[in-house]
Amino acid sequence: MHGLDDLKYNDAGLIPAIVQDAETGQVLMMAYMNQASLADTIRTGRTHFWSRSRKKYWMKGESSGHVQEVVGIYTDCDKDTLLIQARQTGAACHEGYKSCFYRQHQADGEWTVIAERLFDPDQVYGKK
Repeated sequence: MHGLDDLKYNDAGLIPAIVQDAETGQVLMMAYMNQASLADTIRTGRTHFWSRSRKKYWMKGESSGHVQEVVGIYTDCDKDTLLIQARQTGAACHEGYKSCFYRQHQADGEWTVIAERLFDPDQVYGKK
């Protein structure tokens, strides 16, 4: 697809993609895309990614129904990172939170959950 070749993918053919809530600016998640998942994101208007841990192509919300409708796609000055502004249905995080960034580092060195859990992952994805 025209323009996708201009991006700088890593040695594994991946580029980091930061997903931001189009209305609030909150960072929802960070994942990786390959050229095929980016092309499908552009074509369908919904985010698609490549999972490094599962070595699998996936569409956000394919099992939970919590899809991301793309509003805009941007790249940084080096063309090695993407910023995707989206409208999030439900939670972006597989742990049940609106954002994957739901823990904040505290002065005592601990990480504290600072957000409300929107769903129980065991009920959505089944027990592991």
